[in-house]
Amino acid sequence: MASLNVGNLGEYLREQRRNARLSLRQLADAAGVSNPYLSQIERGLRKPSAEVLQQVAKALRISAETLYVRAGILDAERDRDEVETRAVILADPTLDERQKQVLLQIYESFRKENGFGGDGSGASDGRDDRDDDRHDDAAVRDSRTDDGSDTDPQRTAG
Repeated sequence: MASLNVGNLGEYLREQRRNARLSLRQLADAAGVSNPYLSQIERGLRKPSAEVLQQVAKALRISAETLYVRAGILDAERDRDEVETRAVILADPTLDERQKQVLLQIYESFRKENGFGGDGSGASDGRDDRDDDRHDDAAVRDSRTDDGSDTDPQRTAG
């Protein structure tokens, strides 16, 4: 399926916002984005990130996946599970930003190990893979006790 242009995303968002009987300002507040930025998205002047689309979808109570397809982030038939997994991790309010990034790095390393990563669609932060692997190994070690058993995730969170 071909990617749809950003203008179609904006038109769709405006239609969904109006159907929900929300003003631009109300939706911006609910989604945690600025009013001018949301206006630019609706007018097709900006292409929002997957995280912003996730927040807007949640505020509108619609599928984030639909917005990803309309924004050209997700091909409707490809990579659906990966994008959803990343979005869920990024949207989890119980995790801080460092924990989210570590989880995404571990997730990407497992995908690469299983032959699904490395196509450039991952959330790269500019570091090389060896650095990511060192962080992945450290994250796994940090989640284990001295005897090698897993710790209680409730105790280690936060």
